[in-house]
Amino acid sequence: MFRLLFLIFFLFPVQALALSSEWKQDNAASARLVSGVEAVGSGEIVPLGLEIKLAEGWHTYWRSPGQAGLPPTLEWQKEGASNLQSAKVLYPTPRRSTVFGLETIGYSDSVLFPIDAALLKKGKALNAAVSVDLILCRSICVPAHFDLSLAVPEGEAREGIEALLLKQGRRQLPSDSDGAGVFLKKVSSDGEGLLFLIKAHNGIVKPDIFIENDQHVEFSAPEVKIDSDGASAVLKVKPVSDIPEGVSLSALPLRLTILNDGKAAEIRTTGNSEMSPAAFLPEKPTFGVVLLLALLGGFILNFMPCVLPVLSLKIVGALKHLGGQKAHIRNSFFTTAGGIIFSFLVLATVMAVLKQFEIRLGWGVQFQQPGFLMFLIMLLVLFAANLWGFFELSLPAFLADRMNGKYRSGLAGDFVTGAFATLLATPCSAPFLGTAVGFALAAGTKEIFGTFAALGVGMALPYLAVALFPESAAALPRPGAWMLWLRRFLGGALALTAVWLIWIMSAQVGLYAALIFGGMMALLALFLAFNRRMSKALSMSGILLICGAAVGAVIGGEAGPSQKNEVGRLWEAYTPSTLNANLAEGKTVFLDVTADWCLTCKANKLVAFSSGDVVRRLFHGKVVAMQADWTNPDPVVSELLRKYGRYGIPFDVVYGPGAPQGIVLPELLTPGIVVEALENASKAD
Repeated sequence: MFRLLFLIFFLFPVQALALSSEWKQDNAASARLVSGVEAVGSGEIVPLGLEIKLAEGWHTYWRSPGQAGLPPTLEWQKEGASNLQSAKVLYPTPRRSTVFGLETIGYSDSVLFPIDAALLKKGKALNAAVSVDLILCRSICVPAHFDLSLAVPEGEAREGIEALLLKQGRRQLPSDSDGAGVFLKKVSSDGEGLLFLIKAHNGIVKPDIFIENDQHVEFSAPEVKIDSDGASAVLKVKPVSDIPEGVSLSALPLRLTILNDGKAAEIRTTGNSEMSPAAFLPEKPTFGVVLLLALLGGFILNFMPCVLPVLSLKIVGALKHLGGQKAHIRNSFFTTAGGIIFSFLVLATVMAVLKQFEIRLGWGVQFQQPGFLMFLIMLLVLFAANLWGFFELSLPAFLADRMNGKYRSGLAGDFVTGAFATLLATPCSAPFLGTAVGFALAAGTKEIFGTFAALGVGMALPYLAVALFPESAAALPRPGAWMLWLRRFLGGALALTAVWLIWIMSAQVGLYAALIFGGMMALLALFLAFNRRMSKALSMSGILLICGAAVGAVIGGEAGPSQKNEVGRLWEAYTPSTLNANLAEGKTVFLDVTADWCLTCKANKLVAFSSGDVVRRLFHGKVVAMQADWTNPDPVVSELLRKYGRYGIPFDVVYGPGAPQGIVLPELLTPGIVVEALENASKAD
């Protein structure tokens, strides 16, 4: 057996192949080219890297070296090379050092420069050759020159041994503010130099700033003044080179690399304004504030159209089954509150696990899945049929036998009612909820569980209030004939909710499949109304047969268009390139991210977007009204939301000359909010 394993693992290796050039040495450095893939594959870009190793005590320079030194020079050779259209060199975050009293910026020990090599012809082999010139410094400075070449063959682009090295190198690149957790809030000039107000969610730790500009003005290392809260600081830099005549520091467009706690964010400013574009991004609240927002948002969920019927159902259930007895009312409502909180903790667990696997998250995204919609529609039909008196919900016998009494069996239904309310709440984005959920999903496991627990408690507040003051429920009218009409009305409300979900599902599986599914659900309701004389086995067989046929009708359906009456007629469809093109022309853009299943989005449409003043500005003025549809999964829309730290909708943002990075609006809109944002974004610097 040992010999067989030896033959498998050593004589017939299956591990990935290394693809790199030979190491070349010159003075105090050595260099090589590496590829992250074993072959070029079918894409347009091949991930390469230039790895530099430096002798102890030596360093080389960044693309902007500071007061001394020279940046690396890479000259890609055409002779001896083939299929290379261009090569984009990316620079990892550098560090500051002082040489002979001069501030320099660069690297020591070792550095890997990721390279995006663009191919002339996709799928064809790549032969890359480059001449690299560096300046190496310690107590003296010497040049280093390397001629490197690397051949990447045709074939499947499987990751090679060097893929991990390239991934580690890309993690050293500066990211955006959200990724680094550091934000530029304000840029100003005091006559001597420039002042940068920065904030960090996790506190200011060893901050630094590197400044690049097209006038080649060099700046000193920053003077750092950290505020008492530890979350913000002012970095002051002074010019250490001559300022060209006619150039104003406050109007100078800058490319900034801001470091904090070992992470770096790259931010550009446009000049001619004291405010950085990042200043228009909303500040993220503290965790304590988030918990309060989650509590309020969860409470407001009870009054959203998709959840309100459940609260009414609970009152009806209390009147019917509990007879106004305080002890029973208290137990029932506490149990329902427990079902709500437990369900939110289950959601938190799912979110935390998915986050660990780096799966994109979002509030309400389950409504993009036809399987979830089908399950919820069936559940709504069953609840509606129960309210109409077609059948009675009961526990399986093996559970009922363990409940020791009629009322304890009722507690199981109370718990399910809480879970059902939570299920119906997930497509709703109440005020404060989007901010709280976005904070939690962008943070860690502790924040996720804390926020979702607060959401659950907030949504359970009405039930907890009745449980603590049961006389409030006991004071309601006694059961009577009026309850039959109320049950029929609430059953109709649930049925209408099911119809709404079928309409949403049509955007994902096609109108024909959705209509068939809806017809089968109507057949299910009729079957439940006339199956009283059937045996339980026959009745269950009929229910399963109808549900199975309904699911079968949906499988294989094709997604249909959503928002089709608005996009193209009133709104321009969102794409990143279209947005950038409009902004480059100096236009003001109102971007609305919506979905068919988002009820708050519909409320905004009725309240804000139907106002005469808003209609004139959005659809009959100079503003570009742009809409992104998230009814079905869309990675482009998901990336847009992630950029702003949002994980749910509605999401509305206004861009313009006065807000190049966008003014983010609250979840619930009013005409005044929209008009004010459009005016602020339209103001030129």
